[in-house]
Amino acid sequence: MNILICDPISKTGIEYLRQQPGLNVCVLEKRLSEAELIPIVSDVHAILVRSETKVTRAVMAAAPNLRVVGRAGVGVDNVDVEAATQRGVVVMNTPAGNTISTAELAFSMIMSLARKIPQAHMSMKGGQWDRKQFSGAELSGKTLGVLGMGRIGTQVARRAIAFGMRVLAYDPFLSVSKARSLQVELLELGDLFAKSDYITVHMPLTDETRNMINAETMLGMKKGVGIVNCARGGIVNEIDLVTCIRSGHVGSAALDVYEQEPLPADSPLRAVPEIVMTPHLGASTKEAQDSVGLEVAEAVTDFLNSGTVRNAVNMPSLDAKTMDQVRPYLSLGGKMGRLLAQLMPKRKDKIVITYGGKATEVPTDPVTRSILMGLLQPVGGSDVNMVNVREKASGLGLIVEEIKKTEGADYNEWLHIAVISGEQRITAGGTFFGASMKPRIVRLYSQPVEIVPEGVLLVLTNKDRPGMVGYIGTLLGKHNVNIANMSLGREQVGGEALTVLNLDSVPVDAFLSELRGDKDISNVRVVTL
Repeated sequence: MNILICDPISKTGIEYLRQQPGLNVCVLEKRLSEAELIPIVSDVHAILVRSETKVTRAVMAAAPNLRVVGRAGVGVDNVDVEAATQRGVVVMNTPAGNTISTAELAFSMIMSLARKIPQAHMSMKGGQWDRKQFSGAELSGKTLGVLGMGRIGTQVARRAIAFGMRVLAYDPFLSVSKARSLQVELLELGDLFAKSDYITVHMPLTDETRNMINAETMLGMKKGVGIVNCARGGIVNEIDLVTCIRSGHVGSAALDVYEQEPLPADSPLRAVPEIVMTPHLGASTKEAQDSVGLEVAEAVTDFLNSGTVRNAVNMPSLDAKTMDQVRPYLSLGGKMGRLLAQLMPKRKDKIVITYGGKATEVPTDPVTRSILMGLLQPVGGSDVNMVNVREKASGLGLIVEEIKKTEGADYNEWLHIAVISGEQRITAGGTFFGASMKPRIVRLYSQPVEIVPEGVLLVLTNKDRPGMVGYIGTLLGKHNVNIANMSLGREQVGGEALTVLNLDSVPVDAFLSELRGDKDISNVRVVTL
Protein backbone atom coordinates (compact mmCIF):
# COMPACT_ATOMS: atom_id res chain seq x y z
CA MET A 1 0.00 0.00 0.00
CA ASN A 2 1.21 3.49 -0.90
CA ILE A 3 1.49 6.35 1.59
CA LEU A 4 2.05 9.91 0.40
CA ILE A 5 3.48 12.37 2.93
CA CYS A 6 2.73 15.84 1.60
CA ASP A 7 3.99 18.07 4.43
CA PRO A 8 7.03 17.75 6.72
CA ILE A 9 6.27 15.44 9.65
CA SER A 10 8.85 14.26 12.16
CA LYS A 11 11.56 11.80 11.13
CA THR A 12 10.30 9.58 13.95
CA GLY A 13 6.94 9.20 12.21
CA ILE A 14 8.48 8.69 8.76
CA GLU A 15 10.88 6.02 10.01
CA TYR A 16 8.06 4.22 11.77
CA LEU A 17 6.11 4.03 8.51
CA ARG A 18 9.13 2.84 6.53
CA GLN A 19 9.72 0.01 8.97
CA GLN A 20 6.22 -1.41 8.43
CA PRO A 21 6.08 -4.33 5.97
CA GLY A 22 3.91 -3.81 2.91
CA LEU A 23 3.95 0.00 3.04
CA ASN A 24 5.59 2.13 0.35
CA VAL A 25 6.32 5.62 1.65
CA CYS A 26 6.80 8.67 -0.61
CA VAL A 27 7.80 11.99 0.98
CA LEU A 28 7.28 15.11 -1.12
CA GLU A 29 10.10 17.64 -1.07
CA LYS A 30 7.81 20.66 -1.37
CA ARG A 31 4.15 21.53 -0.91
CA LEU A 32 2.06 20.91 -4.00
CA SER A 33 -1.09 22.66 -5.16
CA GLU A 34 -4.33 20.84 -5.93
CA ALA A 35 -3.50 20.76 -9.64
CA GLU A 36 -0.05 19.33 -8.91
CA LEU A 37 -1.39 16.68 -6.51
CA ILE A 38 -4.13 15.28 -8.74
CA PRO A 39 -1.82 13.50 -11.25
CA ILE A 40 0.17 11.68 -8.55
CA VAL A 41 -2.52 10.31 -6.20
CA SER A 42 -4.18 7.71 -8.43
CA ASP A 43 -2.56 4.77 -6.61
CA VAL A 44 -2.31 6.31 -3.12
CA HIS A 45 -3.98 4.56 -0.16
CA ALA A 46 -3.11 7.10 2.53
CA ILE A 47 -2.24 10.81 2.55
CA LEU A 48 -0.47 12.45 5.50
CA VAL A 49 -0.46 16.23 5.89
CA ARG A 50 0.09 18.98 8.41
CA SER A 51 -1.64 22.32 7.83
CA GLU A 52 -0.14 23.36 4.49
CA THR A 53 -1.38 20.90 1.87
CA LYS A 54 -5.09 21.00 1.06
CA VAL A 55 -6.78 17.63 0.54
CA THR A 56 -9.77 18.75 -1.51
CA ARG A 57 -12.75 16.99 -3.02
CA ALA A 58 -10.96 17.02 -6.39
CA VAL A 59 -7.83 15.43 -4.94
CA MET A 60 -9.88 12.66 -3.33
CA ALA A 61 -11.83 12.11 -6.55
CA ALA A 62 -8.50 11.53 -8.31
CA ALA A 63 -7.48 8.92 -5.69
CA PRO A 64 -9.86 5.93 -6.07
CA ASN A 65 -7.74 3.79 -3.71
CA LEU A 66 -7.59 6.42 -0.95
CA ARG A 67 -8.72 5.00 2.40
CA VAL A 68 -7.40 7.42 5.01
CA VAL A 69 -6.14 10.98 5.43
CA GLY A 70 -3.95 11.58 8.47
CA ARG A 71 -3.45 15.09 9.87
CA ALA A 72 -0.37 15.59 12.06
CA GLY A 73 -2.08 18.15 14.27
CA VAL A 74 -5.50 19.03 15.64
CA GLY A 75 -7.35 21.15 13.08
CA VAL A 76 -8.55 19.58 9.83
CA ASP A 77 -9.50 22.82 8.06
CA ASN A 78 -7.29 21.86 5.11
CA VAL A 79 -9.15 18.56 4.61
CA ASP A 80 -12.59 18.40 3.01
CA VAL A 81 -14.09 16.16 5.70
CA GLU A 82 -17.54 16.13 4.10
CA ALA A 83 -16.12 14.90 0.80
CA ALA A 84 -14.03 12.31 2.64
CA THR A 85 -17.06 11.01 4.48
CA GLN A 86 -19.06 10.75 1.29
CA ARG A 87 -16.24 8.74 -0.33
CA GLY A 88 -15.75 6.50 2.70
CA VAL A 89 -12.33 7.98 3.50
CA VAL A 90 -11.43 8.13 7.19
CA VAL A 91 -9.94 11.42 8.39
CA MET A 92 -7.71 11.13 11.46
CA ASN A 93 -6.01 13.81 13.52
CA THR A 94 -3.72 13.94 16.57
CA PRO A 95 -5.68 15.78 19.26
CA ALA A 96 -3.32 15.48 22.22
CA GLY A 97 0.19 15.76 20.80
CA ASN A 98 0.66 19.53 21.08
CA THR A 99 -1.12 20.19 24.40
CA ILE A 100 1.95 20.85 26.53
CA SER A 101 3.75 22.70 23.73
CA THR A 102 0.90 25.18 23.23
CA ALA A 103 0.28 25.58 26.96
CA GLU A 104 3.94 26.40 27.58
CA LEU A 105 3.97 28.93 24.72
CA ALA A 106 0.86 30.63 26.11
CA PHE A 107 2.38 30.90 29.56
CA SER A 108 5.65 32.15 28.05
CA MET A 109 3.59 34.86 26.36
CA ILE A 110 2.07 35.85 29.70
CA MET A 111 5.55 36.10 31.23
CA SER A 112 6.76 38.13 28.26
CA LEU A 113 3.95 40.64 28.77
CA ALA A 114 4.59 40.85 32.50
CA ARG A 115 8.34 41.50 32.15
CA LYS A 116 8.47 43.08 28.65
CA ILE A 117 11.16 40.63 27.65
CA PRO A 118 10.89 40.94 23.84
CA GLN A 119 10.93 44.75 23.94
CA ALA A 120 13.88 44.82 26.34
CA HIS A 121 15.75 42.36 24.13
CA MET A 122 15.28 44.52 21.03
CA SER A 123 16.37 47.60 22.97
CA MET A 124 19.58 45.88 24.05
CA LYS A 125 20.23 44.70 20.49
CA GLY A 126 19.90 48.33 19.44
CA GLY A 127 22.72 49.35 21.76
CA GLN A 128 20.58 50.85 24.54
CA TRP A 129 20.52 50.36 28.31
CA ASP A 130 17.12 51.60 29.47
CA ARG A 131 16.11 49.87 32.70
CA LYS A 132 13.31 52.29 33.64
CA GLN A 133 11.40 51.89 30.38
CA PHE A 134 11.08 48.12 30.84
CA SER A 135 9.96 47.95 34.45
CA GLY A 136 7.55 45.03 34.66
CA ALA A 137 5.18 43.30 37.08
CA GLU A 138 5.24 40.13 39.16
CA LEU A 139 2.76 37.42 38.24
CA SER A 140 2.41 36.29 41.85
CA GLY A 141 -0.80 37.73 43.26
CA LYS A 142 -2.15 38.72 39.85
CA THR A 143 -5.36 37.35 38.30
CA LEU A 144 -5.40 35.29 35.13
CA GLY A 145 -8.62 34.79 33.16
CA VAL A 146 -8.68 31.59 31.09
CA LEU A 147 -11.25 31.38 28.28
CA GLY A 148 -11.82 27.68 27.66
CA MET A 149 -10.82 24.95 30.11
CA GLY A 150 -10.02 22.14 27.70
CA ARG A 151 -6.71 20.29 27.67
CA ILE A 152 -4.59 23.36 26.91
CA GLY A 153 -6.50 25.82 29.10
CA THR A 154 -6.26 23.40 32.02
CA GLN A 155 -2.49 23.10 31.61
CA VAL A 156 -2.09 26.90 31.48
CA ALA A 157 -4.19 27.23 34.64
CA ARG A 158 -1.96 24.73 36.46
CA ARG A 159 1.15 26.72 35.58
CA ALA A 160 -0.46 29.96 36.67
CA ILE A 161 -1.45 28.48 40.03
CA ALA A 162 2.16 27.31 40.51
CA PHE A 163 3.24 30.94 40.01
CA GLY A 164 0.87 32.10 42.75
CA MET A 165 -1.76 33.54 40.45
CA ARG A 166 -5.49 33.59 41.07
CA VAL A 167 -7.16 31.82 38.13
CA LEU A 168 -10.63 32.68 36.84
CA ALA A 169 -12.23 30.55 34.16
CA TYR A 170 -14.97 30.98 31.59
CA ASP A 171 -16.26 27.81 29.97
CA PRO A 172 -19.97 27.44 29.19
CA PHE A 173 -19.77 23.66 29.59
CA LEU A 174 -17.52 23.29 32.64
CA SER A 175 -19.38 22.19 35.77
CA VAL A 176 -18.88 23.96 39.08
CA SER A 177 -17.58 20.77 40.73
CA LYS A 178 -14.99 20.25 37.98
CA ALA A 179 -13.86 23.88 38.27
CA ARG A 180 -13.45 23.43 42.00
CA SER A 181 -11.27 20.34 41.47
CA LEU A 182 -9.06 22.35 39.07
CA GLN A 183 -8.72 25.14 41.69
CA VAL A 184 -10.21 27.76 39.39
CA GLU A 185 -13.13 30.14 39.93
CA LEU A 186 -15.87 29.76 37.33
CA LEU A 187 -17.30 33.13 36.25
CA GLU A 188 -19.46 34.57 33.52
CA LEU A 189 -17.58 36.32 30.74
CA GLY A 190 -18.23 39.90 31.79
CA ASP A 191 -17.13 39.28 35.38
CA LEU A 192 -13.96 37.53 34.23
CA PHE A 193 -13.10 40.43 31.91
CA ALA A 194 -13.58 42.99 34.69
CA LYS A 195 -11.39 41.16 37.24
CA SER A 196 -8.49 39.77 35.19
CA ASP A 197 -5.00 41.29 34.92
CA TYR A 198 -4.22 38.89 32.05
CA ILE A 199 -6.60 37.01 29.75
CA THR A 200 -5.61 33.97 27.70
CA VAL A 201 -7.76 32.36 25.00
CA HIS A 202 -8.09 28.57 24.58
CA MET A 203 -11.36 28.10 22.69
CA PRO A 204 -12.17 26.89 19.18
CA LEU A 205 -13.21 29.38 16.51
CA THR A 206 -16.99 29.11 16.13
CA ASP A 207 -19.77 31.52 15.25
CA GLU A 208 -20.11 32.17 18.97
CA THR A 209 -16.41 32.82 19.69
CA ARG A 210 -15.58 34.79 16.53
CA ASN A 211 -14.69 38.36 17.57
CA MET A 212 -15.43 37.44 21.19
CA ILE A 213 -12.72 39.91 22.18
CA ASN A 214 -13.66 43.15 20.45
CA ALA A 215 -13.78 46.87 21.18
CA GLU A 216 -16.88 46.59 23.37
CA THR A 217 -15.66 43.65 25.45
CA MET A 218 -12.16 45.12 25.79
CA LEU A 219 -13.63 48.31 27.25
CA GLY A 220 -15.23 46.08 29.90
CA MET A 221 -11.82 44.76 30.92
CA LYS A 222 -9.56 46.07 33.65
CA LYS A 223 -7.44 48.97 32.35
CA GLY A 224 -3.95 47.81 31.43
CA VAL A 225 -5.01 44.19 30.85
CA GLY A 226 -2.73 41.87 28.90
CA ILE A 227 -4.39 39.66 26.26
CA VAL A 228 -2.91 36.40 24.93
CA ASN A 229 -4.22 34.34 22.00
CA CYS A 230 -2.53 31.06 21.11
CA ALA A 231 -5.79 29.37 20.08
CA ARG A 232 -7.37 30.51 16.80
CA GLY A 233 -7.14 33.67 14.75
CA GLY A 234 -10.44 35.55 14.59
CA ILE A 235 -11.37 35.21 18.27
CA VAL A 236 -9.58 38.51 18.96
CA ASN A 237 -10.58 41.35 16.65
CA GLU A 238 -7.19 42.61 15.51
CA ILE A 239 -8.22 46.14 14.46
CA ASP A 240 -10.08 46.69 17.73
CA LEU A 241 -7.08 45.38 19.64
CA VAL A 242 -4.77 47.91 18.01
CA THR A 243 -7.23 50.72 18.76
CA CYS A 244 -7.63 49.74 22.42
CA ILE A 245 -3.86 49.46 22.96
CA ARG A 246 -3.23 52.85 21.37
CA SER A 247 -5.95 54.38 23.56
CA GLY A 248 -4.21 52.97 26.63
CA HIS A 249 -7.11 50.83 27.84
CA VAL A 250 -5.43 47.53 26.92
CA GLY A 251 -1.88 47.43 28.17
CA SER A 252 -0.38 44.78 25.92
CA ALA A 253 -1.08 41.65 23.91
CA ALA A 254 0.68 38.52 22.68
CA LEU A 255 -0.51 36.70 19.57
CA ASP A 256 0.51 33.41 17.96
CA VAL A 257 -2.50 33.12 15.62
CA TYR A 258 -4.07 35.59 13.22
CA GLU A 259 -7.18 36.25 11.16
CA GLN A 260 -5.06 35.84 8.02
CA GLU A 261 -2.01 33.59 7.92
CA PRO A 262 0.72 34.25 6.96
CA LEU A 263 0.25 37.67 8.54
CA PRO A 264 0.35 40.37 5.81
CA ALA A 265 3.46 42.53 5.79
CA ASP A 266 1.34 45.67 6.15
CA SER A 267 -0.72 44.41 9.09
CA PRO A 268 -1.23 47.20 11.66
CA LEU A 269 -0.31 44.69 14.38
CA ARG A 270 3.33 44.94 13.31
CA ALA A 271 3.47 48.66 14.12
CA VAL A 272 2.39 48.34 17.77
CA PRO A 273 5.38 47.75 20.10
CA GLU A 274 3.11 46.55 22.92
CA ILE A 275 2.06 43.52 20.86
CA VAL A 276 4.33 40.45 21.05
CA MET A 277 3.95 38.22 17.97
CA THR A 278 5.08 34.75 16.97
CA PRO A 279 4.32 32.97 13.65
CA HIS A 280 1.91 30.23 14.83
CA LEU A 281 4.44 28.33 16.91
CA GLY A 282 2.02 26.60 19.29
CA ALA A 283 2.99 23.09 18.14
CA SER A 284 6.52 24.00 17.03
CA THR A 285 8.63 22.05 19.50
CA LYS A 286 10.66 18.95 18.76
CA GLU A 287 8.71 17.01 21.36
CA ALA A 288 5.32 18.04 19.95
CA GLN A 289 6.32 17.32 16.36
CA ASP A 290 7.78 13.93 17.31
CA SER A 291 4.60 13.16 19.22
CA VAL A 292 2.10 14.11 16.50
CA GLY A 293 4.26 12.60 13.75
CA LEU A 294 4.48 9.24 15.48
CA GLU A 295 0.85 9.38 16.61
CA VAL A 296 -0.49 9.91 13.08
CA ALA A 297 1.89 7.28 11.64
CA GLU A 298 0.71 4.66 14.14
CA ALA A 299 -2.97 5.49 13.62
CA VAL A 300 -2.75 5.30 9.83
CA THR A 301 -0.75 2.05 9.95
CA ASP A 302 -3.24 0.41 12.31
CA PHE A 303 -6.12 1.37 10.05
CA LEU A 304 -4.47 0.12 6.85
CA ASN A 305 -3.33 -3.15 8.42
CA SER A 306 -6.30 -4.09 10.59
CA GLY A 307 -9.10 -1.57 10.00
CA THR A 308 -8.72 -0.19 13.52
CA VAL A 309 -10.07 3.35 13.70
CA ARG A 310 -8.83 5.83 16.30
CA ASN A 311 -8.62 9.60 16.39
CA ALA A 312 -11.11 9.74 13.51
CA VAL A 313 -13.07 12.95 13.06
CA ASN A 314 -15.72 11.62 10.71
CA MET A 315 -16.76 8.13 11.86
CA PRO A 316 -17.08 5.90 14.92
CA SER A 317 -15.06 2.70 15.34
CA LEU A 318 -17.47 0.32 13.62
CA ASP A 319 -17.33 -2.26 10.84
CA ALA A 320 -19.49 -1.72 7.74
CA LYS A 321 -22.27 -4.16 8.70
CA THR A 322 -22.68 -2.72 12.19
CA MET A 323 -22.53 0.82 10.81
CA ASP A 324 -25.56 0.14 8.60
CA GLN A 325 -27.46 -1.05 11.67
CA VAL A 326 -26.44 1.89 13.85
CA ARG A 327 -26.64 4.73 11.29
CA PRO A 328 -30.34 5.63 11.90
CA TYR A 329 -29.70 5.88 15.64
CA LEU A 330 -26.63 8.07 15.07
CA SER A 331 -28.71 10.51 13.05
CA LEU A 332 -31.64 10.58 15.49
CA GLY A 333 -29.38 10.83 18.54
CA GLY A 334 -27.33 13.66 17.06
CA LYS A 335 -30.44 15.66 16.23
CA MET A 336 -31.94 15.11 19.67
CA GLY A 337 -28.67 16.28 21.19
CA ARG A 338 -28.66 19.42 19.03
CA LEU A 339 -32.28 20.09 19.96
CA LEU A 340 -31.59 19.90 23.69
CA ALA A 341 -28.37 21.91 23.34
CA GLN A 342 -30.43 24.82 22.01
CA LEU A 343 -33.15 24.52 24.66
CA MET A 344 -30.86 24.22 27.70
CA PRO A 345 -28.32 26.54 29.35
CA LYS A 346 -24.81 26.04 28.02
CA ARG A 347 -23.50 24.65 31.29
CA LYS A 348 -24.91 21.18 31.82
CA ASP A 349 -24.29 18.93 34.82
CA LYS A 350 -25.67 15.57 33.76
CA ILE A 351 -27.19 13.72 30.84
CA VAL A 352 -29.14 10.48 31.21
CA ILE A 353 -29.61 8.46 28.02
CA THR A 354 -32.08 5.58 28.10
CA TYR A 355 -32.14 2.95 25.35
CA GLY A 356 -35.40 1.02 25.10
CA GLY A 357 -36.68 -2.03 23.23
CA LYS A 358 -34.69 -2.98 20.13
CA ALA A 359 -32.44 0.04 20.66
CA THR A 360 -30.73 -1.97 23.40
CA GLU A 361 -29.54 -4.46 20.76
CA VAL A 362 -27.34 -2.01 18.82
CA PRO A 363 -23.89 -0.85 19.99
CA THR A 364 -24.88 2.09 22.16
CA ASP A 365 -21.48 3.74 22.60
CA PRO A 366 -21.40 5.38 19.16
CA VAL A 367 -25.01 6.50 19.61
CA THR A 368 -24.15 8.09 22.95
CA ARG A 369 -21.19 9.78 21.30
CA SER A 370 -23.46 11.12 18.56
CA ILE A 371 -25.88 12.50 21.17
CA LEU A 372 -22.99 14.15 23.04
CA MET A 373 -21.67 15.64 19.81
CA GLY A 374 -25.03 17.22 19.15
CA LEU A 375 -25.08 18.52 22.71
CA LEU A 376 -21.51 19.89 22.82
CA GLN A 377 -20.63 20.85 19.25
CA PRO A 378 -22.49 24.19 19.18
CA VAL A 379 -19.73 25.63 21.36
CA GLY A 380 -16.96 23.04 20.85
CA GLY A 381 -17.07 23.42 17.08
CA SER A 382 -14.86 21.24 14.93
CA ASP A 383 -12.68 20.40 17.93
CA VAL A 384 -15.44 18.01 19.08
CA ASN A 385 -15.66 14.72 17.18
CA MET A 386 -16.82 11.12 17.63
CA VAL A 387 -13.47 10.11 19.06
CA ASN A 388 -12.90 12.81 21.66
CA VAL A 389 -16.45 13.73 22.65
CA ARG A 390 -16.53 11.51 25.77
CA GLU A 391 -13.21 12.99 26.88
CA LYS A 392 -14.57 16.48 26.23
CA ALA A 393 -17.67 15.71 28.31
CA SER A 394 -15.55 14.32 31.15
CA GLY A 395 -13.22 17.31 31.02
CA LEU A 396 -16.21 19.61 31.41
CA GLY A 397 -17.50 17.67 34.40
CA LEU A 398 -20.58 16.48 32.49
CA ILE A 399 -21.83 13.22 34.02
CA VAL A 400 -23.02 10.78 31.36
CA GLU A 401 -25.36 8.00 32.48
CA GLU A 402 -26.59 5.27 30.13
CA ILE A 403 -29.55 2.97 30.90
CA LYS A 404 -30.99 0.03 28.96
CA LYS A 405 -34.64 -0.95 29.36
CA THR A 406 -36.20 -3.96 27.70
CA GLU A 407 -39.67 -3.78 29.21
CA GLY A 408 -42.63 -2.93 27.00
CA ALA A 409 -43.42 0.58 25.83
CA ASP A 410 -45.45 2.33 23.15
CA TYR A 411 -42.66 1.84 20.59
CA ASN A 412 -40.49 -1.08 19.47
CA GLU A 413 -37.28 0.94 19.79
CA TRP A 414 -36.75 4.29 21.45
CA LEU A 415 -34.26 6.75 22.88
CA HIS A 416 -34.97 8.97 25.86
CA ILE A 417 -32.63 11.80 26.85
CA ALA A 418 -32.77 13.86 30.04
CA VAL A 419 -30.40 16.81 30.43
CA ILE A 420 -29.93 18.41 33.84
CA SER A 421 -28.49 21.87 34.50
CA GLY A 422 -28.74 22.89 38.13
CA GLU A 423 -32.43 22.74 39.02
CA GLN A 424 -33.51 22.65 35.39
CA ARG A 425 -34.29 19.39 33.61
CA ILE A 426 -35.43 18.93 30.00
CA THR A 427 -36.30 15.61 28.39
CA ALA A 428 -36.86 14.36 24.86
CA GLY A 429 -37.86 10.97 23.45
CA GLY A 430 -37.32 9.68 19.93
CA THR A 431 -38.19 6.64 17.83
CA PHE A 432 -38.70 5.51 14.21
CA PHE A 433 -41.83 5.14 12.12
CA GLY A 434 -42.31 2.48 9.47
CA ALA A 435 -40.02 0.01 7.74
CA SER A 436 -37.93 2.86 6.32
CA MET A 437 -37.00 3.96 9.87
CA LYS A 438 -38.27 7.54 9.62
CA PRO A 439 -37.01 9.38 12.73
CA ARG A 440 -39.48 11.18 14.97
CA ILE A 441 -39.24 13.01 18.28
CA VAL A 442 -42.26 11.80 20.21
CA ARG A 443 -41.81 13.49 23.59
CA LEU A 444 -40.49 16.91 24.55
CA TYR A 445 -40.74 18.63 27.93
CA SER A 446 -42.57 15.42 28.99
CA GLN A 447 -45.34 16.25 26.51
CA PRO A 448 -46.39 13.84 23.73
CA VAL A 449 -45.51 15.28 20.30
CA GLU A 450 -44.68 14.10 16.79
CA ILE A 451 -41.80 16.21 15.48
CA VAL A 452 -39.91 15.66 12.23
CA PRO A 453 -36.31 16.30 13.39
CA GLU A 454 -34.99 18.39 10.51
CA GLY A 455 -34.61 22.00 9.41
CA VAL A 456 -35.88 24.93 11.45
CA LEU A 457 -38.14 24.35 14.46
CA LEU A 458 -40.19 26.96 16.31
CA VAL A 459 -40.76 25.72 19.87
CA LEU A 460 -43.02 27.54 22.30
CA THR A 461 -45.29 27.09 25.29
CA ASN A 462 -48.76 28.62 25.10
CA LYS A 463 -52.03 28.73 26.96
CA ASP A 464 -54.41 26.14 25.53
CA ARG A 465 -57.14 28.46 24.24
CA PRO A 466 -59.23 28.53 21.04
CA GLY A 467 -57.68 30.43 18.15
CA MET A 468 -54.06 30.08 19.28
CA VAL A 469 -52.97 27.97 16.29
CA GLY A 470 -54.70 30.34 13.88
CA TYR A 471 -53.07 33.34 15.56
CA ILE A 472 -49.57 31.87 15.23
CA GLY A 473 -50.20 30.82 11.62
CA THR A 474 -51.51 34.26 10.69
CA LEU A 475 -48.50 35.91 12.32
CA LEU A 476 -46.12 33.65 10.40
CA GLY A 477 -47.93 34.43 7.15
CA LYS A 478 -47.67 38.14 7.88
CA HIS A 479 -43.88 37.74 8.04
CA ASN A 480 -43.74 35.45 4.97
CA VAL A 481 -42.72 32.28 6.82
CA ASN A 482 -44.25 28.97 5.69
CA ILE A 483 -45.17 26.07 7.97
CA ALA A 484 -43.99 22.62 6.88
CA ASN A 485 -45.28 20.53 9.82
CA MET A 486 -47.03 21.14 13.13
CA SER A 487 -47.18 19.22 16.40
CA LEU A 488 -49.26 20.09 19.46
CA GLY A 489 -49.16 18.59 22.92
CA ARG A 490 -51.04 19.25 26.15
CA GLU A 491 -51.73 17.59 29.47
CA GLN A 492 -55.18 19.06 30.12
CA VAL A 493 -57.75 21.25 28.43
CA GLY A 494 -57.14 24.93 29.07
CA GLY A 495 -53.73 24.37 30.63
CA GLU A 496 -50.22 24.77 29.28
CA ALA A 497 -49.69 23.46 25.76
CA LEU A 498 -46.55 22.77 23.74
CA THR A 499 -46.45 23.88 20.10
CA VAL A 500 -43.67 22.83 17.73
CA LEU A 501 -43.63 23.97 14.09
CA ASN A 502 -41.29 22.91 11.28
CA LEU A 503 -40.65 26.07 9.27
CA ASP A 504 -39.29 26.52 5.75
CA SER A 505 -37.05 29.39 6.87
CA VAL A 506 -35.69 31.07 9.99
CA PRO A 507 -38.26 33.60 11.27
CA VAL A 508 -37.21 37.24 11.44
CA ASP A 509 -36.66 39.07 14.73
CA ALA A 510 -39.77 41.19 14.20
CA PHE A 511 -41.94 38.06 14.19
CA LEU A 512 -40.29 36.71 17.34
CA SER A 513 -40.69 40.04 19.14
CA GLU A 514 -44.38 40.17 18.26
CA LEU A 515 -44.88 36.55 19.32
CA ARG A 516 -43.10 37.05 22.64
CA GLY A 517 -45.28 40.06 23.30
CA ASP A 518 -48.36 37.86 23.68
CA LYS A 519 -49.09 37.24 27.37
CA ASP A 520 -50.31 33.69 26.63
CA ILE A 521 -47.07 32.64 24.91
CA SER A 522 -43.74 31.89 26.60
CA ASN A 523 -40.44 30.03 26.17
CA VAL A 524 -40.19 30.89 22.46
CA ARG A 525 -37.15 29.19 20.89
CA VAL A 526 -35.91 28.82 17.32
CA VAL A 527 -33.95 25.59 16.88
CA THR A 528 -31.92 24.61 13.83
CA LEU A 529 -31.34 20.92 13.17
